Amino acid sequence: MSRVIELFLFDVLVAICKIEKTISDFDNSNDLKHNYLAWDSVIREFEIIGEAAKHLLDADILEKDKREIVNFRNVLVHEYFGIDEDEVYEIGKYKLQALKQTIISKIRCIENNLKLELIEDFLEENNYLHFIKIELENLK
Repeated sequence: MSRVIELFLFDVLVAICKIEKTISDFDNSNDLKHNYLAWDSVIREFEIIGEAAKHLLDADILEKDKREIVNFRNVLVHEYFGIDEDEVYEIGKYKLQALKQTIISKIRCIENNLKLELIEDFLEENNYLHFIKIELENLK
C-alpha cells in the first residue's frame, strides 16, 4: 500500500523539529558529535528528511532546488565516516528554518479534511513529544 504523498511533508516537519530540539542543547559541533545519542539522532532525522524530500521532489511538491537535501542525505548514508560535523551542526542549527517554513506553507495548502486527519495521526504518534504537539497544533 502506498503512502499518501502529503505524509512526507509531516515526516520532514517532525524530523526538523527533532533536530532543532536536539541541537539546541549543544553549543558547538564537537560537543554534539561526542554525544553519540544526540549525534546519531540528528543524523537519522537528516536521513528521514532526505528520503521524504526525494518523494516530495518526485511528486513536484518541492521545487527542484531542494535536491540538495537529498544529496546531503546521500552523503550522510554513504560516507558516514567522512561526515563533517561542522556542516551537520551548521545546517541543523541555522539552515533548517527556511526548509521548515517551506514545509509548513505546503502543509497549509493541503485540503483541510486531509490535513486535519494527518495532523491527528501525527499527534497520536508523537503524543509523548510536547514540542512536536505544539508545532502540529499550530497547523490546525
